[in-house]
Amino acid sequence: MEIELRGKTVLITGGSKGIGLACAERFAAEGCTLMLVARSAETLESQRRRLGETYGVEVMVQPLDLGQSGSVDELQQCCPHPDVLVNNAGAIPGGDLNGVDETRWRKGWDLKVFGTINMTRAYHQRMCERGHGVIVNVVGLAGEKPDAGFVAGTTGNASLMAFTRAVGSISLDHGVRVIAVNPGPVETDRIVTLLKTRAESEKGDASRWRDYLKQLPMGRAARPEEVADVVAFLASPRASYMSGVVITVDGGLGSRGSSF
Repeated sequence: MEIELRGKTVLITGGSKGIGLACAERFAAEGCTLMLVARSAETLESQRRRLGETYGVEVMVQPLDLGQSGSVDELQQCCPHPDVLVNNAGAIPGGDLNGVDETRWRKGWDLKVFGTINMTRAYHQRMCERGHGVIVNVVGLAGEKPDAGFVAGTTGNASLMAFTRAVGSISLDHGVRVIAVNPGPVETDRIVTLLKTRAESEKGDASRWRDYLKQLPMGRAARPEEVADVVAFLASPRASYMSGVVITVDGGLGSRGSSF
């Protein structure tokens, strides 16, 4: 199916690895111009060259920490009018209520929660003024499947789900769509590293990290590309009547009684 994205400009935060990079690959394959944002200038530059050579599209990069005040204004100077914004940056620390102090909690929220809100506020206004645009917020399953051991993430993700529904409920009146995607466990470098550490500690063998995935649907985590395909479809005109909704990509995990 042709999803009609060729020639669009797509701004992706957290675009140097994981789900963000998979999204960059998918949009590049559709013929989009890319603007990738992340904190590592070296990684961004490496991906800029590779994606441009592989797909023959223009790829721009901007190393920024979106958890810092003023970074959104700086970004708007170099990418003022994207057709699509994918808010993907951020990793909130794990731990229960007593295990995550205020400093760590606020730092995680500054990037993931307030970063998403600030990016949306800035670009939503510009999109509304011109009468078109799409914002896709990559959030996470913990927002709808509460986890006391990931309390800062559960609370932050739930707030971003509500934020997406609230803003997206009226944005289409101005030609703009705002949507969220909630991935379940995804096989990114971060999760693999965490599970290898856990396997080494508990099993004495880091290579057994996949043992922890057996309880998941299909006995595995989602692939980043599977999430990216959903993001690209939702950003496309093929999903033109979708706004203010949260789409879950978890293989049904959120509807099961057990937790990951």
